[in-house]
Amino acid sequence: MMGRRQFIALLGGAAAAWPLGARAQQAGKIWRMGFIAHGHESFYDALFEGLREYGYEEGRNLIVARRYAEGQAERFTAFAAEMVSLNVDVIVVVTTPAALAVMNSTKTIPIVHPNAIDPLSTGLITSLAHPGGNLTGGAQLTAEASAKRLQILKNLVPGLSRAAALWNPANPAIVFSWKETQDSARVQGVTLQSHEVQGPKDFMAAFAAIAGERPEALLVLQDAVTMQQRNEIVDFAIQKRLPSMFQEKGWAAAGGLVSYGENLASMYRRAAYFVDRIFKGVRPADLPVEQATKFDLVFNLKTAKSIGLTVPESLLVLADEVIE
Repeated sequence: MMGRRQFIALLGGAAAAWPLGARAQQAGKIWRMGFIAHGHESFYDALFEGLREYGYEEGRNLIVARRYAEGQAERFTAFAAEMVSLNVDVIVVVTTPAALAVMNSTKTIPIVHPNAIDPLSTGLITSLAHPGGNLTGGAQLTAEASAKRLQILKNLVPGLSRAAALWNPANPAIVFSWKETQDSARVQGVTLQSHEVQGPKDFMAAFAAIAGERPEALLVLQDAVTMQQRNEIVDFAIQKRLPSMFQEKGWAAAGGLVSYGENLASMYRRAAYFVDRIFKGVRPADLPVEQATKFDLVFNLKTAKSIGLTVPESLLVLADEVIE
């Protein structure tokens, strides 16, 4: 697995909520898709690229109602109810709290989650092969990846014994990831100092606490909340000269020292397949959830130099990308 190559406002009538140009189209079926997220990430674009490859294009035969919580997870319930009122054909969700909000609002509208974190543990599905409800998509199973991230950190910081962990306990999926990360840390002899963040207001206090504890490294458990504060987290780690491990490769591109995790662009592009199958009449319960198969290991050597750290050649040869 470590190999180089693996790794709009709600109105009285639903139709009134859709763009005029799309309502005016006469030829063919016009598909309606809801999209619920915290904020925009570049890898979301792969979903829409994939949809175009399947013949679905906004302004022609596809209407997309986008809703962004901007770090306020409590908005997901209202977004879910709005999508039900709009009577969309499918709802794409990009975080577990959004998925749970939609599942609590509808048992009939299909849901696609491109990168559900441990969907079995969080109760989103009953099995990978037979999801069992109205949700399907892709899965990130975190136990093995969590262990690998810690091992990479130990190879970067010889003798590593204490690391700060930044994570969101309000996300059920991250609760399971945290438990698995703790298990891996115990096995590898690393003590994790827990720092919880549930929204933008929590980060300054977390940064102050981490700085006071002076850990040897920083580990960030990725979800929509931490990704919304990516630049702030990366800047803090560099300022404190903390060797830091992240997940999606955009962290390393933003200046993070190292990232290892699922290639989310490929998972979002694959999500277009699930949307297409649902548009063609297949039930989500009959579409097996697919595990991530492509992983990226990325090092940022510019950041390494700025914090006075040398990345061993034995790690660099395993990298899918090295930023210099």
